[in-house]
Amino acid sequence: MAITTKCIICSLMSNIDKSLATRVVDAMYNRDPYSQWLGIERIEDGPGISVLQMTVRAEMLNGFSIAHGGITYALADSALAFASNAHGIQSVSIETSISHVKKVMAGDVLRTQVEEKSLTSKTGLYHITVWNQHEEAVAHFKGTVFRTGKNWEV
Repeated sequence: MAITTKCIICSLMSNIDKSLATRVVDAMYNRDPYSQWLGIERIEDGPGISVLQMTVRAEMLNGFSIAHGGITYALADSALAFASNAHGIQSVSIETSISHVKKVMAGDVLRTQVEEKSLTSKTGLYHITVWNQHEEAVAHFKGTVFRTGKNWEV
């Protein structure tokens, strides 16, 4: 009986956390014209989780007729922001880097996968893989955030 009660409480807490995460990411996304211009779709929000998807458009290409590196960077950076802030504590990036491992073309559909590697009261470390529609990794992003200690009021 205690196990069942504990599981129900865990489930309720998970739903509360998920609801807070969604409210935080809603607030962030609604005030983020750049992510909206990119055409980012939010597939899943949660503490330490952000699955985003977008389609690369012709105006996102560079002089080599491949996606500008800033496009995959911006997608991964948005995933970092949403995943780290979804815990309900305002967090800002303090270090990021990206490795582009496969070219991205117009029409490619990109999706993020976030791995929360470390979370303390002051910092969070995240690895984000950007995949294309063929389930090929096109970029690997690492981001560290500073957790301000300020709660999101949403």
